Amino acid sequence: MASNIIGILVTIIVYLGGMLAIGAVFTKKNKDVSDFYLGGRKLGPFVSAMSAEASDMSSWLLMGLPGVAYLCGIAEAGWTAIGLAIGTYLNWLIVAKRLRVYSQKTNSITIPDFFSDRYRDHKQILSGIAALVILIFFVPYTASGFSACGKLFATLFNMNYHTAMILAAFIIIAYTSMGGFLAASFTDLIQSIVMTIALIIVVFFGISHAGGMDAVMENAKSIPDYLHMTVTRSLNADGSFSQTGYGFLPIVSTLAWGLGYFGMPHILLRFMAIEEHNKIKLSRRIASVWVVIAMAVAILIGIVGNQLTANGTIGTLFGVDTNNSETIIMEIAMRLSENGILATIVAGLIFSGILACTMSTSDSQLLAASSSMSENILKGVCKIKLNEKQSMLVARCVLVVIAVLGVILAWNPNSSVFRVVSFAWAGFGATFGPVMLTALFWKRSNKFGAIAGLVVGGVMIFIWKFLVRPLGGAWDIYELLPAFICAMIAIIVVSLLTKAPEQDIIDEYDEVGKMLKA
Repeated sequence: MASNIIGILVTIIVYLGGMLAIGAVFTKKNKDVSDFYLGGRKLGPFVSAMSAEASDMSSWLLMGLPGVAYLCGIAEAGWTAIGLAIGTYLNWLIVAKRLRVYSQKTNSITIPDFFSDRYRDHKQILSGIAALVILIFFVPYTASGFSACGKLFATLFNMNYHTAMILAAFIIIAYTSMGGFLAASFTDLIQSIVMTIALIIVVFFGISHAGGMDAVMENAKSIPDYLHMTVTRSLNADGSFSQTGYGFLPIVSTLAWGLGYFGMPHILLRFMAIEEHNKIKLSRRIASVWVVIAMAVAILIGIVGNQLTANGTIGTLFGVDTNNSETIIMEIAMRLSENGILATIVAGLIFSGILACTMSTSDSQLLAASSSMSENILKGVCKIKLNEKQSMLVARCVLVVIAVLGVILAWNPNSSVFRVVSFAWAGFGATFGPVMLTALFWKRSNKFGAIAGLVVGGVMIFIWKFLVRPLGGAWDIYELLPAFICAMIAIIVVSLLTKAPEQDIIDEYDEVGKMLKA
């Protein structure tokens, strides 16, 4: 057993060393903050596609999603995955190209920058609010990634959770602060490949030791709502009806996850950084195919893991609860490592894949949060004048501070990766999503409507999550959906009740449309 752990540890160390090396290589390529935060808009189609999806998936892919499938079967995990797959495709289809062209036209390097530049908000009110939204929701999002790393090392090496989490955070901070956006993007590309390898190995090993797919699906019937993808009604003896499975509202609620894509800063930044907007079609195909396959396999891993627990191949996950179920892929990897030196190295790749999920998202989130604080709040709202060298120093210092806050929030080892990501995802989707769509596709929208959308979307997330949804019943809807709708209504109503945009804003909007057609 000790030799297995050593082999896995060596594999992980090699992987982490590679990530640091990439950060060091790209350090010299960051000549200014535009390079540090947007990579000089030099991403090719394959790198942009895979880095966008790797930064999207986070530890949720290899821990959160299999954990939900392990406990609840296909229903909640399946509808969520379908919503995300649709959202991924639509985001690349309707947002990517227009945002790439529009953001270059306005010379914007962050999402808050784009909002202010699009509406000529010279007082930087819009970018200031947008930056605060990023800080509010990205810090806990990043914290969930650090938490996943802590759980990984604590489970694998019997390390102290807090020590493990701090170590992982240090690695992420190191290569991100050195290499900036380009380092994050290219490490994300490598991490997406490692994730794919990990998923494939785990699912094939799991099925072979679970007794085949027939045994897996037979056991799956014992999981609550394992295949209840639609509502089932039955007649009771007293003439009333009983309802089981997933009804219409839960289905719509979980599908609403897809709306979040329109507001994810770390994904939208990839669109802005693509070198040639004419190659976005290729990126869309690559991204959509990878996402569908990756999530389907992740759900299958959860189902297979349940069977492996039932037949005694792996442990009982220390009792069935949401937190421990998220370690199912670790349990399978440890079982795999018992089959020789080669299997130990492969198991190390699986654990590296879990790290890859976390790191590929955390680095992008740290960059987005750092840019919001340094570029939009310090330089934009507070009007602090900094030269290029000072700007780079501030950017790196802010990145470290935000990471430290993430570590503090992740101090509780019992936090659920899936639930934390769910809340942060809803926050961005309901605030940035409606504003981004109307900024790109509605000429009549103005800065007052955009401000209203950000505020209403953000406030409604908290109201629905903590006041309305606990009421249960018909109110038990994922907070992203009602908050998104309210924010969109606010943008439309306030824009129509206030002054129309200036002529130069309308002319720029029309010019972008002509550029896209050309």
